[in-house]
This record gives sequence, C-alpha cells and structure tokens, in this order.
Amino acid sequence: MSGPNLAQDHVARLLGGVFEVEVVSPAQGQSTIETIAGAAENGFQAVLFDTGVAPIPGTSSSVSRPLVAEGDPGAVLSAIGEGVCLSTVEGEIVWANDRFKSFDEQTKSRIAAVCRRAAQQFENQIAHQEAAGYSAGGKFEVSSPDESRFYEVVVSLVRREVPSANGGTNAGKLDRVAAVVWDVTHSKRTQQKMDLIDRAGSELVRLDADSIRKKHVADRLKLLEDKIIKFSHELLKFDHLAVRLIDERSGKLELVIASGLPPEAMEVELFSQREGNGIMGYVATTGRSYICPDVSKDRRYVTGLHGARSSLTVPLRLHDKVIGAFNVESERLAAFTEEDRQFAEIFANHVALALHILDLLVVERCAAGENVTGVVQGELNAPLDDIMHEADVLKQAAAGNAELSSHIERIMADVAAIRQRVKEAAQGPQNILGAEKALADTNIDPVLAGKHVLVADDEPKIRQIIREVLRNKGCRVAVASDGTQAIQELETSVAAGELGRFDLVISDIKMPDRNGYEVFAASRRVAPGTPVILMTGFGYDPHHSIVRASQEGLQCVLFKPFQIDRLLEEVKKAIVSRAGTKLGATRASGTAGLD
Repeated sequence: MSGPNLAQDHVARLLGGVFEVEVVSPAQGQSTIETIAGAAENGFQAVLFDTGVAPIPGTSSSVSRPLVAEGDPGAVLSAIGEGVCLSTVEGEIVWANDRFKSFDEQTKSRIAAVCRRAAQQFENQIAHQEAAGYSAGGKFEVSSPDESRFYEVVVSLVRREVPSANGGTNAGKLDRVAAVVWDVTHSKRTQQKMDLIDRAGSELVRLDADSIRKKHVADRLKLLEDKIIKFSHELLKFDHLAVRLIDERSGKLELVIASGLPPEAMEVELFSQREGNGIMGYVATTGRSYICPDVSKDRRYVTGLHGARSSLTVPLRLHDKVIGAFNVESERLAAFTEEDRQFAEIFANHVALALHILDLLVVERCAAGENVTGVVQGELNAPLDDIMHEADVLKQAAAGNAELSSHIERIMADVAAIRQRVKEAAQGPQNILGAEKALADTNIDPVLAGKHVLVADDEPKIRQIIREVLRNKGCRVAVASDGTQAIQELETSVAAGELGRFDLVISDIKMPDRNGYEVFAASRRVAPGTPVILMTGFGYDPHHSIVRASQEGLQCVLFKPFQIDRLLEEVKKAIVSRAGTKLGATRASGTAGLD
C-alpha cells in the first residue's frame, strides 16, 4: 500500500487479520510504475493504491481509481495496455509485463539500450556532482527495425536508499531503471503525413517567375507534374493517379495529369455532371469526396487502372470553388481510409493552387509579351517615319542615278518589312511571322514534294497560311477546323485502307473541342509512325498536352507567333525522320530498300 495516512492505516489493520501487509511511501521522485515494478520484483502478491497517487510518467492524469492486483501485481502492469519493464543499470531486463514481452527482440534490445543510456547519463552527472539538478529519467523515441512501428519510451530511475554518515538515509544510489513504452505509431504516421503535406504545399507553389522564364514550357509543366505524382505517391501509396480540370465553356473534365492510367482510360470523356460521368464527374459537381472500397460494386465507377479494386476521389478547390477532381486508385480492396480522405483533401488544395499559379504565370507572360510588342510598335513609329521621309528626299535627289536609287529603294523596303514584322508580332499568337515572303516563294522543295500533311487549327488565318506555304513547297495538304474533324480525318484514312496516309500531322493545342494531345493520341493509335508537331500560343497549355505528348514521342512544339521558316525547318526534319524510320524498318524486314 502507498501511504501513510489515517484511511490507509485503517485499511491496513482490516487486511492485517488475513494478509501480511506492508505500508510504504514511494521514494522521493519515484512514480507509480516504479513502485509497482519494485513490488513485482520483490515478490509481493497484491498491490493496493489510493486514488491520489502521482501520475504515470508521460501522462497528465493520475490513476482515477484504486489499482488492485490480486495474486500478482504484474497483472496490474499488463492491464494498463502499455509495455513496462525494469532493467539493471547495464540494460539487462530483469522483469517485464506481457505487453513488453510481445515486442520483437530487436525492439526490446533498443529499449534496453535506452535504459542503459539513461542510467549512464545519471551516473555521469553524479560523477560531475550535477545530480541535484538532474531530472530522474527522460523521454525517448524507439522504432522497430523495419520502422513499421514507433514507440515512445518514458524512463524513470529507481534509486535505493543507503545509510548516510549522519545516521539517516540517502536516496541517491541508482539501483534500477523502469520504462513505460507507448505505441505511438498512429500519431507518428499522422505527423509524418502532415509534415509531408506541408512540405508538398511549399514545393508545389514554389513556381517563381524567374524559374518559369528559364525553363522550356514542357520542362516547367513536367516539373510540376513530377512533384504532384511524387508527393501523392508518398502520401497515399496509389497505383494510379489522375487530375482533371473543369473546362468552364463545355463542362468537360480535361485530363491534365495522369500516372499509371492505360490509354483507353485516358481517352474517356467525362463531364462535370452528377450522374453518368463516373465518380470524378460526381465529385466535381457536388464538391463531395468519394471513397470507393470496391469498384466492382459501385455503379458510378468507369474505366481506370487495369486491376483497380478501390479508389479515392476528392475535389480540387480554389477559393471555395471546385475547379476539378483528384483521383487515386489501388489494386487492393478498401485501400483508402477516412483518414486518407482528410489528407487527400488538404493535399488537393495545394495541387489546385499550384496549377492556378502556373496558369497565372503563363498568362502573365502572354500578356506581358503582347504589351511589350505594342509598346515597341508605338516607339518605333516615329523614327521609322523619319527614316522614310529622309529616304524619300534622297530618292528625289538621286534621280537619274540608278545605283544610288537602288540602295535607297532597299532601305525603304527594309523599313516597310520592320513595320510588318512588328505589326505581326503585335497580333500575338493568331499570326505567323514572315508569312508574306514565304507565300511569294513557289519553289518546290524536293524533300516535301508529294508529302501528305494534315493541319488542324481553329484559327482560319493560321490554317490558310500553313496550307498555302506547304502547298507552294509541293505538299498535299488537308485541313481541319477543330480537333474532332482532325481525328475523323485520321480514322477515315484507316477505314479506307490508307494506313499511314498522312506523312505528318500539325495541330494546335488549344481548340474548343478536342485538344492537341487528343489529336496526337489519335494519330499514335491509328498511324503509330506518323510524326506530330503541336502549336500553342505563347506556350499556354492548359491541358498539359505538351508534357503528355512529349513523353510518348512528340516530334516538336512551336510557340506562336513563330517564324514560318522555323515551321518549314521542323516539317522537313519530321519528313526526313519518318523516311529514315521506314527505310530502317524495310531493311530490318529483309526486303529491298531505297537506292
């Protein structure tokens, strides 16, 4: 019994008629667990505590009711559900409860090492006469060898009373080390995930303007995509990930990021509608997260990962507005918990913000480019007017001098060309630079003669310029006013038995119906060897077509307004590359090649 007080003396007298009773007071600084452990080691058959004993180490509350162990005080220690042990100062475990004994040997060894280290720290302070200010014990962290479990170990030092020189006692002799072990795996995992989410949020939004300017469009989008996939995998252990954003004009859920998704699933069209558009359509419409423990039994589930058995989908929110949906799938049944949902919702907010910042930076770059071009045009007008005026004066003075007049004419032509180039640039991405000169050049290029090219762009002016320039070089050109028509052209050529009918596909990325990646994917599906060139205005790529297509063999990307000479250069490279591939395949098959 702990005591003494009047009530305990009365209980001791009552029990004394049947049992041998000893009333003790815990040694100075000794805790409840230390007292119980000491009683167990010394062979007591029962332990009775009053309700006012000191708190168990590492907790904030005292024992709220009497602790009574009938027959074996070790039963009390087992009943508390935590691991308890008593060790020598050398770290040898001399007693432990059943919970402690259930730990694997390496974990028990690590806890014993903690007890030994605590004892050594105390003895070192004794040697340096610092014990008076030393807190007897401490809190330590221990993990299992594979880090599947984490434990918090609270150590208390058990000191033995020894006679002092003045006839009293001294409680300073270190005798044993008591330890209570809490399994803190859940709280540790939770903290790790929260730390990961914080780190991910910081990394995802670290998209400053300087880094954006220094990177190619595909590189900057790939950087963001890689970060999202990396942190998502660490957080949720998925087998597949998909991020879709809502197109505000059509309500379509555009697939912008995917990992592990098969081609047929990537081509599924989903819209932000409550029913008939999969789980992502439901989540994007309602703003409610959705845990699907078994996809085979869920009517809303549509094609996803091969072998997927469960999924988790959460909304992408930006300032309380749902802008899309974030989805992960697993090959395991019921792989995602309510806790996973909470973590995914927090992480999805970071993803939405990162995508928004990236779009803002790209749009800002577009606007800045157009503004700068407009300013340059205004600033050049006055000096160019002056040059033209002076040239006109010189031209009149040089009347009769053919050579001098010719030089003056070239100067005036150059000024006119400068005006035209600046004007074209000021028109932004809806124009191609140097088109007039190229349209006037009707010399057939032997590399391009007879080649069949498909051009898709929803801007009539762009389609017309590219078509006429390529025709002048000897190409046969088919045009499509949108992505749907381009895909139909590709599929029709296959249906007609003209596999590989097109030698090249040129497509804009941002079209009102089907985006550039979808045209690219259709070309890869129906004519795998056909090269594809994508075009976009100032690098704006809301569907991440560039990243996705680049990973799958995209020929190149042109950023409007580009020089028409650059287009011709890339077209020739693509045609030559295709011819080389065909030649290699022919020779590899053992048939006659080209001379």
